[in-house]
Amino acid sequence: MFEPGALPEIIFGSPDSAISRQIRKLREERLIRKIAPRLYTSNLKDDPAEIIRRNLFYILGKLYPGSLLSHRSALENRPTNKGNIYLTYTYTKNIQLPGVVLKFQKGPDPIDGDRILNGELYLPSVERGILENLQASRKGSDGELRIVDRSILEKRLIDIFRADGEAGLNAFRDRARKIASILKMDNEFEQLNQMIGALLSTKPIDLLHSPAAVAEALGAPYDAHRMELIWELFAALNEQTFSSRSETTATSEAYVNFSFFEAYFSNYIEGTEFEVEEAREIIFEGIFIENRSGDTHDIKGTYEIVGNRFEMRRTPTSFEQLLELLRARHSVIMRGRPDKNPGSFKTRANRAGNTTFVEPALVRGTLMQAFEPYQALKHPLAKAIFMMFLISEVHPFEDGNGRIARVMMNSELVKEELQKIIIPTVYREDYLLALRKLSRKKDPGAYIRMLDRAQDFSASVNMESFPEMLEYFQRSEAFLDQQEGKLKW
Repeated sequence: MFEPGALPEIIFGSPDSAISRQIRKLREERLIRKIAPRLYTSNLKDDPAEIIRRNLFYILGKLYPGSLLSHRSALENRPTNKGNIYLTYTYTKNIQLPGVVLKFQKGPDPIDGDRILNGELYLPSVERGILENLQASRKGSDGELRIVDRSILEKRLIDIFRADGEAGLNAFRDRARKIASILKMDNEFEQLNQMIGALLSTKPIDLLHSPAAVAEALGAPYDAHRMELIWELFAALNEQTFSSRSETTATSEAYVNFSFFEAYFSNYIEGTEFEVEEAREIIFEGIFIENRSGDTHDIKGTYEIVGNRFEMRRTPTSFEQLLELLRARHSVIMRGRPDKNPGSFKTRANRAGNTTFVEPALVRGTLMQAFEPYQALKHPLAKAIFMMFLISEVHPFEDGNGRIARVMMNSELVKEELQKIIIPTVYREDYLLALRKLSRKKDPGAYIRMLDRAQDFSASVNMESFPEMLEYFQRSEAFLDQQEGKLKW
């Protein structure tokens, strides 16, 4: 029975006459409303479709006890874009509820390994779910398949392989073989067996469909999510028309002084903070600050790279050259921190805030996959913007990734005698927020605009002497925190 002051959001119809009378009374008092056959709600405000969707598994477990999520729903655990949820039950029937269509298909009951999800609704084992999604399927009247794309199944197998290794994937195959025997899915198991064999290089690689699975089998696995972001950025850059801002620091004196500030600000962003005069003494006079050995090497090493015009004109023409440039430049920048393994790719996962970067095992493969769109870009600024994000997002080293990303960015510009980009302290938050927007929301627009604007500012630094540049950066409020000033030029 129901307490009027504490009614649940979902109330089920019942053959019990007492409950039926109470439901009728609650409806007359307008405390509940009917939203589907045998289904009522005390929520008088929200859309019935919204109410049903958030309580869907609870509703299924109560109205259709013993039903089992199946086929694509077994892997996706939610309604499809067309609002379908696929289930195995005691009959075949489509039932329309507000916001969702229940697609029941008669089939085998739950077996060992399937588990209760809610009430009496079952979720099949991963093995059973993958076998079901290897069944032949025709599109329904709404144009939707009951099964997921083959590449999604291959990704599941890759995840198992990466987490549990070859032994874990073989154990998965053994469990699937037993389930296939019970459910009479021998044909589906043979397909699964072929996929696993191809991943383990015991079957032909052309049995695999997705590029990620092929790369895994070839020993060059990559981060598929990061590649989605990278292709998103490539598409946006490919559509953009960029200005070609010639460098304003063509003379040797101007280049040297500009490179000093480039190294200074690049380190300041990463928390290596010096007064300008301290940094000038380190770089130009060889002063060594004893109690800040690592920081001293960081800024000096960064300047050694960015201040060398010959070195900065080197850009990768092959994937192997990309790796060589990254390692060589990183070893110079980070040589004062031997504990950070200068010149060697990371062996442990790294993160910043809520962002976990590319796993160590996927660094090489992700860089390899990204080299193709990098080569396809034409404008130097587009290539610079692409390279900066690629290195920042992959984070191939244990430390120093931001500095090396900005070095690789500016190298693209120096090669074509275009204006290098400085990210002043006052612009740091704009820089980081734009990176996060692309990384987390797949929105490249703000990132592209941010670097285009930063280059425009950098092109305004058209003086030669150190005092003139310093005075200009001060007038531009470049040294201030964002809360204290705003970049001006």
